[in-house]
Amino acid sequence: MSAHSLNLFGVLSETKRIINAHSRHFLALSVLFLLPLSFSLVVFPSLSHSPSPLSHYHRSLFFFSSSPDLPPIATSHLLLASLYALFALFLSLFATASITHSTFHGFYGRPVKFISSIKYVLTSFLPLIGTLIISIFILGLIALGFGGFNVLVYNALALIGVEIDYTNVYLVSFFALNTVLLFGVLIYLQVEWCLSFVVVVVESKWGFAAMRRSACLVRGMRGVAFGLILLFQSLLGLVGLLCSTVIPSAGGLSIRDWISWAFVFQAVVYTGFMTILMLYSVAATAVLFMYCKALQGELAFEIAEEFAQEYIRLPFDDGKLSHVVYVV
Repeated sequence: MSAHSLNLFGVLSETKRIINAHSRHFLALSVLFLLPLSFSLVVFPSLSHSPSPLSHYHRSLFFFSSSPDLPPIATSHLLLASLYALFALFLSLFATASITHSTFHGFYGRPVKFISSIKYVLTSFLPLIGTLIISIFILGLIALGFGGFNVLVYNALALIGVEIDYTNVYLVSFFALNTVLLFGVLIYLQVEWCLSFVVVVVESKWGFAAMRRSACLVRGMRGVAFGLILLFQSLLGLVGLLCSTVIPSAGGLSIRDWISWAFVFQAVVYTGFMTILMLYSVAATAVLFMYCKALQGELAFEIAEEFAQEYIRLPFDDGKLSHVVYVV
């Protein structure tokens, strides 16, 4: 029997235990959704910037414009980037829905079935899209508000005849402080809404309801949520930085570069690391959701209903250990 504290280490430990208990299931989901996404994130920069034979194919396939002012390569790159953005968005939401659903059931010790996880993707996709659009819209309004305030201050100073010196320490400090404040607000909202997608998948709420529910649940666990976001985003950013500095460094990748052992090895290594990080990030967010419910006093009642016994034990696939979550 083991017990975890409601902290970052506890969330990561519980996430690792659930994934290990259903390793083949999560491996299948990762191969289906996360592996293509990770591989595309590694290869796409080289694909979109290198004059390889694939570039000529993309240009001939996607370019159709009669405007002499718009170069063909710009049009093909724009269309290619748009298609890739949709591809990455769909895979991300598919992975979020299936992995969150599986982690939720794995936490309770219920059977985790691959077909059930795939079917749940279809029911969660549109609510996830709606919640994502609403959150992006709100964040965009906030960014526009800060930008508009800067423009308003600039125009007000110019209107009253103040000579604007861009090297003035007070002016620079004002705009820097405004920028820092904007990032602070965006990070705060990211923490508040970090459980929104889990709420969509688990509780069938979406949009503003899911975002409000997330803000209520994360109360008292904001430090853990921020640590989780910072950890995985930093690691994913580091892997992405290594990819951008190593793989596309050849400038133009020829056919020999694409099939070289160095390129293939680097692509495989970075793809593997990115896939693992994405898997743990999604699963850890689902575990954080359960820990937040435990802190709010909701988890014990649900487990009591689930197993209907005084001392709750959560069985798992390995059958070696029972697991108890409690709040002191």
